[in-house]
This record gives sequence, structure tokens and C-alpha cells, in this order.
Amino acid sequence: MNILFVADPLEAFKTYKDTTFSMMREAQRRGHRIAACEPRHLTWKSGDLVHAKVRDITLTGSEDDWFREDRSEVRPLKDFDAVLMRKDPPFDSEYFYATHLLEQAEREGARVFNKPAALRDHPEKLAIMEFPQFVSPTLVTRQADEVKRFHQEHGEIILKPLDGMGGMGIFRVGPDGLNLGAIIETLNQEGATTIMVQKFVKEIAAGDKRVLVIGGKAVPFSLARIPQGSEIRGNLAAGGKGVAQPLSDRDFEIAEAIGPRLAQRGLLLIGLDVIGSCLTEINVTSPTCFQEITQQTGFDVPKMFVDALEAAVAAR
Repeated sequence: MNILFVADPLEAFKTYKDTTFSMMREAQRRGHRIAACEPRHLTWKSGDLVHAKVRDITLTGSEDDWFREDRSEVRPLKDFDAVLMRKDPPFDSEYFYATHLLEQAEREGARVFNKPAALRDHPEKLAIMEFPQFVSPTLVTRQADEVKRFHQEHGEIILKPLDGMGGMGIFRVGPDGLNLGAIIETLNQEGATTIMVQKFVKEIAAGDKRVLVIGGKAVPFSLARIPQGSEIRGNLAAGGKGVAQPLSDRDFEIAEAIGPRLAQRGLLLIGLDVIGSCLTEINVTSPTCFQEITQQTGFDVPKMFVDALEAAVAAR
């Protein structure tokens, strides 16, 4: 196959942990050709196809100069066997526009994973609303008084912005309600911005588990991202420690209920965030943790992914 990765700049990759890099490495190992571009390189003109200035690359195996650029040229997306949208969050306006360009490329014959319309239809924090049976008490609102009532009911809560990533903007408020008013003002900007509020789940001390689902099937190990020191955030970007562990029965139950349904909608790869027995987020834009799970358990997550990608391309 000839695979195009739409991603962040290659020069910014941290290859020792980057999931997109691990996908590229497995694809090249199988003899597939690799190209890359950034969302800003996507272009459409009336009477023409969606195209991009792409870089054909070869992985070198070196830690420093990890890729060699073989050539750079403008090419229609439909000329690739698969286009992988791997741009990291946030899901901002430019990401949104990129999904529309990718959807147009689909209409022209491109095969895009994850499906652009499905990326738009499953915002990572709000997608859990479809599966309330797995969710801890949660409130989505712009109303400050609703947040205060929710706090009174549950005592200890977590507040977070809907467009946050990597643990940014997350606040914990205890039963005393200290600084709750100021936090609400900061996050929802006097009612201008919708926020999410969830009952604090004490099992966060054991980690915020990332459960990967590929082609509707769960990877049998999660990565528990464990908060360090006085932190409440387990996100690796916020200093959490990643510990791989077998999925629990509850993890499997959640993955088996959600995974096949979202796979049918064109989401080849998703990441479920689970704290204790509760689903907290569904990540669809650029799920990570391939390398950490593979290194700690020996289970080859990139192999499972490229197997699923090859099967999906062959089936279309």
C-alpha cells in the first residue's frame, strides 16, 4: 500500500513514544510506502481534486535523523491507498476545516481513517453521552448555578473545558467548594463557554486507563496513567506515570459495547479513558499509547493496527 499520514510536522515527533511513528515503522516493515503532510498542506480548487504537498519518506532506523525525505510533490489524496488522519488535538476550527477537505477527498475516492465525518460527530468529551450506562455522574452546561447544584449533590467534583487536551484546564473542587466560583468564571467565561463537570472518582489514584480499540476489538492491555505527587491528572503530558496492565472485566465490557458500534461508523482506532469502572472520554482524533503498551507487555499494538488497516482497505 501507499499510505499518507496527515500529521504534525515530522521534525516535532518524539519517536521514542510517538504512536504515529510506530504505525509508520510497522507499515514500512511490511513493505508499504509512506508519505506525510500536515493539515495546512491540504488544498482544494473548483474543478480539481483535493491534493496536498506530500513528502515521500523512508525511516532510517536512527534515533536522531529518523527519516529520509525521498521526494516532495503535490499529489491528489485519492492516489493513496489509505490516508490516516493523525493530527494531534486540539479539535479547533482548523482541524474542523481539515475534516471537510478530507471528506471531499473521500467523495473523490480517497480512503480516510478515521472517517472525517465520524471525527466531527464524536467530540472526545461529549461522545460519552451516548453511553450513559458506563459514565459517572456528569453534567454538561453553561450555567454556573447548575454547576453549583451539582457540587452540592456530589461533594467532590472535576471541572474541565470541552476542548482541552493532555489534562489542560482540569480542576478538582472538594466538599468545601473552595474557589468554585472563580473556577467556573475561568472555564465558562460568564456563560459563554460550555464545560463538563464530573463526580470525582477516587480510583484515579490507581490510574486513568487508556483502553485502545482497533477495528472494533480491544487491545488486551491498557495503559494506566497514574498521577504523581499532589497531581490529580494522570495524563502523560501532565507528568503521569504510564503502567501497562491487562484489561479488567469491566474494561472489556465497555470496549465490547462501544468498539464495534463506533467501528461501523468509520472509526478504525479509538481510545477509551476509564477511571475505576467509569468511562470518562472517548478519544477519536489521535489516540496514543501504542509504544508504551508494546514495550511493557510484548503485545504488538502497531501490528494489530496495520492488520486492521490492511483489512479495512481490502474490504472497500
